[in-house]
Amino acid sequence: MININIICIGKIKEKYLNDAIAEYSKRLSRFCKLKIIELPDEKLPTTYNKTLYNEVKEKEAKLILNRLETIKSSYVICLDETGNSLTSEELANKISEISTNISSSITFIIGGSLGLSNYIKNKAHYIISFSKLTFPHQLFRVFLLEQLFRCFKILNNETYHH
Repeated sequence: MININIICIGKIKEKYLNDAIAEYSKRLSRFCKLKIIELPDEKLPTTYNKTLYNEVKEKEAKLILNRLETIKSSYVICLDETGNSLTSEELANKISEISTNISSSITFIIGGSLGLSNYIKNKAHYIISFSKLTFPHQLFRVFLLEQLFRCFKILNNETYHH
């Protein structure tokens, strides 16, 4: 069974998002060993300041990197708007290819409110973009879990809403 790790910045405070995360986590348990790793987010400056924004991303990058070092030989996928756009079928095939030929562990990384630092993106084996739109990082966790569930349904030739 494949190990799926999701490293994410920030805690989920909204009950409806936690409920959705719990539901998809339960559904995914048939297909993979899922581990969601929440790391604390940094306090954002009250006004836009590129230097301070970069400092926030670098502090969060250190937390991510420290956690990545504890997950041995995992294939790392960052989620970022600059990444490759894939269909659900293409993502399913990517997961299958990785788990068959490269690693039994995949780690997805979701950044904080400001996204991921270039340092973390450069450490990734692959970068995926779900959209050019910007989504709240808390909500994005639900999107990722839903797509992972969809991927495993595709890979197991099970029906799922299209």
